[in-house]
Amino acid sequence: MQKPTARDLRGALAGILAAAAGVGASLLLAALLGSDSSPVYGLGTAVIGITPGWLKDFAVERFGTNDKPILLGSVFVVMALASAVVGVIASRRVGLGLVLASALNLVALGAAVKTLNGLQFSAGTILPGLLSMVVSVALLWLFARTWGADPTEHDAPTGFHRRAFLEVALVSFGVAMLAGGTSALFGKAGAASRQDVRLPAAATKASPLPLGADLDVRGITPYLTSNDTFYRVDVALQVPQIDAGAWRLKIHGLVDREVELSYDDILAMPLVERRITLTCVSNQVGDRYVGNATWLGIPMRALLERAGVKRGADCLVSTSKDDMTISTPMQALTDDRDALLAVGMNGAPLPLEHGFPARMVVPGLYGYVSATKWVVDMEVTQFSKVSTYWTDRGWAAQAPIKTQSRIDVPRQFASVSPGTVNVAGVAYAQRRGIAKVEVRVDDGDWQEARLATEDTIDTWRQWVFPWDATRGQHKILVRATDRTGHTQTSDRVPPRPDGATGWHSTTVNVR
Repeated sequence: MQKPTARDLRGALAGILAAAAGVGASLLLAALLGSDSSPVYGLGTAVIGITPGWLKDFAVERFGTNDKPILLGSVFVVMALASAVVGVIASRRVGLGLVLASALNLVALGAAVKTLNGLQFSAGTILPGLLSMVVSVALLWLFARTWGADPTEHDAPTGFHRRAFLEVALVSFGVAMLAGGTSALFGKAGAASRQDVRLPAAATKASPLPLGADLDVRGITPYLTSNDTFYRVDVALQVPQIDAGAWRLKIHGLVDREVELSYDDILAMPLVERRITLTCVSNQVGDRYVGNATWLGIPMRALLERAGVKRGADCLVSTSKDDMTISTPMQALTDDRDALLAVGMNGAPLPLEHGFPARMVVPGLYGYVSATKWVVDMEVTQFSKVSTYWTDRGWAAQAPIKTQSRIDVPRQFASVSPGTVNVAGVAYAQRRGIAKVEVRVDDGDWQEARLATEDTIDTWRQWVFPWDATRGQHKILVRATDRTGHTQTSDRVPPRPDGATGWHSTTVNVR
């Protein structure tokens, strides 16, 4: 294989620097326009849109909440490689290189205006991509001038002006760094808006936490999950920055009257406070994609009654600011389970990462059919007439949360001393409640653990089992029984298509 020449290396560097400057400029303009559009995020979103469901599951399982930085980094790498190739071509055939650079930018622009979800032309989606193309192509043209050739010629450039090349390189690097860095200062509309929010007191407060609902066991998961440790699983490469003052929620479809509500309209309604445990369907047996929080919001029943749901409607399709669509059974939104349009979480406005200014919280259903964040649209419809993001990718349309239990302590392969060791964790079966948790050590009998006081059937329940640990290596298993009498099955099933099953276990070494 022929080794790259100095001209090839200069061309590759020129291509990368020109593209980086274009991306930086587009990020800055998008931030100034209050838009989420940019070539990088547009391409990343496009990649997510065409990624098979099984690959998404693999990414969440292997990388957890780091899946988005890894994907974004991969997009950057691919863009850099493609830009380097274009730069090498431009160092030999300038005209062709400029055409290819324009073509790459047009592909990114197409992704930025979301061609996969229907074209949405606006200044905020088009202008950042166009600016990226102008800046990157113009800088590549300037680089070509340093090679000592007329860029309109198709022949390979002759000569090389080192000082001019370095000057253009410094300009490109400066634009990339300055514009990209400055964009972060302007792209915080949601954060600024959230800081101005003062949530009113709940008209109906959550009942006081029962005595004994939070066990004092070292290492057990806290009963309430803090906002900064609450799990986040979604496909948003960048958190939508929404100005609460400009936010609107539209309710339409099979309704007696269309309704459009502002954030102030929501806050003026009688808010209710509820403790609810949320669970992601990607949660493997014993995993951490589950959390319990105190939510403040409006009952979905009240919102839907305001619109008037027509006979035959069995589904609500909710759409987020980043165009995620989720279909939720109408029954779950209109029965007595206190499904909420939430505006608060643990006494504060919703964090940006968890849906500010408003999101859905529905007890008893996995998040992919209920927990729409950054929600802006609700269409009352029928399951037979709609197709949404996750169901398109092979997940079940109906997804009640399965009975689960988890061992928090001792951790896997922990070393403990002989004597009494607390085995403890959480169990949950939203809408049914936990009736019993049992623990088995090695091949022994199942023994009942002590349950914390039940808060509600929509929250998880802590448990603890005092184990008389003897020397050696031991395998500890746990299973839960809900209030319907159903006991967890030992059959190990992965999350797809409607939630994982199986017993969680941990292996412990007793010194």
